[in-house]
Amino acid sequence: MLTTPLLLILIVLIVFLAASLKVLREYERAVVFQLGRFWRVKGPGLIILIPIVQQMVRVDLRTIVLDVPTQDVISRDNVSVKVNAVVYFRVVDPQKAVIQVENVMAATNQFAQTTLRSVLGKHELDEMLAERDKLNKDIQDILDAQTDAWGIKVSNVEIKHVDIPDTMIRAIARQAEAERERRAKVIHAEGELQASQTLVNAAKTLEEAPMAIQLRYLQTLTEIAAEKNSTTIFPFPIELIKPFMDLGKRTGER
Repeated sequence: MLTTPLLLILIVLIVFLAASLKVLREYERAVVFQLGRFWRVKGPGLIILIPIVQQMVRVDLRTIVLDVPTQDVISRDNVSVKVNAVVYFRVVDPQKAVIQVENVMAATNQFAQTTLRSVLGKHELDEMLAERDKLNKDIQDILDAQTDAWGIKVSNVEIKHVDIPDTMIRAIARQAEAERERRAKVIHAEGELQASQTLVNAAKTLEEAPMAIQLRYLQTLTEIAAEKNSTTIFPFPIELIKPFMDLGKRTGER
């Protein structure tokens, strides 16, 4: 049977081992401090610490999804909108994440809010709606450059919603309708231009081949006869009166 001193020693050893042995998961690292000074980063798996002399801070290396709260942004064309975003980041340097910044999550959140307002405020509303991928990349680059000193890697930024005032929604709808009407008029004008060019080319072809107009006359008569009309129109060849027209022009010039 164990005596009281031996029992106390055994209890102390058990407590010592419990305080010394730590198990870290695959996605965790331990930033170990020895007498207050940084010693090393350890893990994953089983690690041994010297109680009182050494302390550790657990750091999660998994990707963190940060929901940036809705921000009031005034665009470059003076439109007030509400914008929120999502930031994906992870710790790549546990030592910096513990030593260089007090709270990684809070610091990244605050900097993401200010960056979102700063970047979007330099662009017009149309750019916010049409060039979202470019804006996401600009925000990501700024965040990644700043948080690199904290041991953070920003992998992606996504703008979730751009809430527009009702008055602006109606204005955008009117603008879209006017744009559609403009395109319809342009397409109609281009069609008229192509048709006129085709007619000009056809007239030049008929002028170069006088017999072609006669064939066209015959085709027209065939089409009229096929419809069983009571009236038949015979086109008068312009070649028969062209000499008289030329004579009239010469007489007028005199």
